[in-house]
Amino acid sequence: MSSNTGSSSLPDPGAPMAASPLTRAVLEIDDYASTLGWDQPARLFALVDTARLRAQEPALAAQLGLDQPAEAGSAPSYTPIEQDELPAGTALDKFLGTIAWPDAVVGCALTVERLMLPPSAEASVPHGMGEKQLAAWVARHPDRQEVRMTVAVLRDGARESAIRLREKDSPTEVLTGPDLVPGLAEALATTFAE
Repeated sequence: MSSNTGSSSLPDPGAPMAASPLTRAVLEIDDYASTLGWDQPARLFALVDTARLRAQEPALAAQLGLDQPAEAGSAPSYTPIEQDELPAGTALDKFLGTIAWPDAVVGCALTVERLMLPPSAEASVPHGMGEKQLAAWVARHPDRQEVRMTVAVLRDGARESAIRLREKDSPTEVLTGPDLVPGLAEALATTFAE
């Protein structure tokens, strides 16, 4: 685990009070990524149980600003710990296939920027194009939208996602849900396959 992080244990003021611990972690990562601006590389995060981190790694917890004990009876929380930069030139799916997490990691998350088309444009996608041709076609499409996707999965199968549009770059405009980016969630879940 790397101690490079932009996270803190403070609750995200933009997160709904009833949000699950996984949703709060995803929104915390989305908020951190937003402070870095757009046109950033993909970023990978290990998710660790905050209480366990405090108990087993007190020095690291203190370094991350997590040295204050949780209130009795409080819900579990996950601390995102940013990992080393993803290797340049390696396809994301191939890179994810090389990851094996230690037992202390209860989940992982990835934030990545992509161009997307609205569902109304899907009917106009030409058939028979390769991946690079399709990416170039989408990049030229007048209805394309730049998005930042943050997807997290836990070992137990729980999933959560956040999507932020570049044109509506505001914490109040972030869409969340467990099934927004199913392919990426599935790819992340395979990093826990035994």
